[in-house]
Amino acid sequence: MARKKIKIKKIDNITARQVTFSKRRRGIFKKAQELSVLCDAEVGIIVFSATEKLYEYASSSMKSIITRHNQHIQGIRGMDRFLEPQGEDNSNLAELHKEVANRTEQLRRMTGEDFEGLEFDDLLELEKTLQSGLKRVIELKEKRIMDEITAVQKKLEEENKLLKQKMAMLCKGKSHFLLDSNITMQEVASSDSMNNVCSCNSGPSLDDDSSVTSLKLGLPFPN
Repeated sequence: MARKKIKIKKIDNITARQVTFSKRRRGIFKKAQELSVLCDAEVGIIVFSATEKLYEYASSSMKSIITRHNQHIQGIRGMDRFLEPQGEDNSNLAELHKEVANRTEQLRRMTGEDFEGLEFDDLLELEKTLQSGLKRVIELKEKRIMDEITAVQKKLEEENKLLKQKMAMLCKGKSHFLLDSNITMQEVASSDSMNNVCSCNSGPSLDDDSSVTSLKLGLPFPN
């Protein structure tokens, strides 16, 4: 059988009110203890009855819980005072908030969102802004492409210059080698020619002369 639902309102009967207070207080303290054990939480409950009687429950120490609570509240209040603008700062902050909201709305519209409520003139202005931005983007892109092309051309020119220098050094080495070879061949040829000339100029030996003379005179060869 389901329990009858009690309407939450002040109990007029003093005795019934006191009995309900005692039962509910014990139930709340029990739930607080279970919460502390199950969740490793630090729990503190303070209750004053209608007769100004104090009831409390603390999972550790009520004094340490109250001290911790006060420190936390003071820290929050100090942070609020630090962040809270004063005088002129307040008006500046309001203007900044307004400017941020306007810029955010413009950005949303430039990305194709939140066009509702725009008049025809506003749409024309937005179109001009987008066209101007697109033009700057295209110019920047073309500049980047030209810079990359120039860098590649410069690199190719430097590589070609290096290659030409290497080819020139190679050709120079080959010409020196051919020149040295020609000189050596000429020296060898000259040496052979000189040897031939010397052999011709030396003439026949004495024996050869006597043989020739004997032949001419028809004399017998000398023994």
